[in-house]
Amino acid sequence: MGDAAMTVPVLRAFTLQYPDVKITVVSRPFFKPFFDTIPNIHFFGVDVNNRHKGFFGLVRLFLDLKKLDIDAVADLHNVLRSKIVRNFFALIGKKVAASNKGRTDKKALTRGENKIFKPLKTMFDVHCDTYRKLGFDIDLSNPTFPNKAVLPQKVISIIGNKNEKWIGIAPFAQYESKVYPQDLMQETINDLSKNSVYKILLFGGGKKEIEILDLLSEGNKNVINIAGKITFQEELNLISNLDIMLSMDSGNAHIAAMLGVKVITLWGATHPFAGFSPFNQPLENALVSDRKKYPLLPTSVYGNKKVLGYEDAMRTILPDTIVDKIQKEIN
Repeated sequence: MGDAAMTVPVLRAFTLQYPDVKITVVSRPFFKPFFDTIPNIHFFGVDVNNRHKGFFGLVRLFLDLKKLDIDAVADLHNVLRSKIVRNFFALIGKKVAASNKGRTDKKALTRGENKIFKPLKTMFDVHCDTYRKLGFDIDLSNPTFPNKAVLPQKVISIIGNKNEKWIGIAPFAQYESKVYPQDLMQETINDLSKNSVYKILLFGGGKKEIEILDLLSEGNKNVINIAGKITFQEELNLISNLDIMLSMDSGNAHIAAMLGVKVITLWGATHPFAGFSPFNQPLENALVSDRKKYPLLPTSVYGNKKVLGYEDAMRTILPDTIVDKIQKEIN
């Protein structure tokens, strides 16, 4: 989800700077709402479970896309399936380009010995490089964002009208090494909830996450768990109305950023230097674990590698630090 969301700011800039170019976004149907507010975008949903499943499914995907009279292909994902499809287009003479994910540099950033600790190119700049190969220079220096969505009565009935500052909190990530400890998150939420001008909205999904969010919101009148209560589109609309989002290194950070919302991110095993910091957010809004105590950080690009003794790295990010940062940014 984060990968898809990170393409949105680049595509929004592309369509504004090249309004005569039609773009077809090829992705999972679930991500279609990300692109609905971008002009001149046609969305093609990939049926990975049936029609476009397996190698012969990729052949069918190529044939389906070929009917759209596509002139060039930008492979922003650069994985096996997308490589196969783009190579089919190359074989029929179409111009193709792929995003260079800089795997060598990322390995140097995350290895234990001879670590090269320096900021790498952001994925947004990487994607711009891909379009440049196709002849399109994109300027991201003056980004635009969609207007805040009008919330339907269903959402308002759950959270009320916007009479306070709305703080979103998305406390989950795909891997445990990127998740802030639950007891410290509870302390953070409790401290924020003491301020009556704040309304805190908790985001997540799935039975286990909803149960945790219920615990985090328990006893605080101005803390609302919205997980499982609204649709994905309604959730995007709600996020667009937030004053700030507190997120892990996860998809919710990129969703909020693509909608023009301020984002505070918490980093454990991963680090913003790997290029996955949310769009248009200052580096000081990325609160990282203490590298003096945990010098091997970052130990992973995606958080999928566990390092013995580094389980408590995120405990070096104190709740007071998070609360102070949110209060400074929101005010």
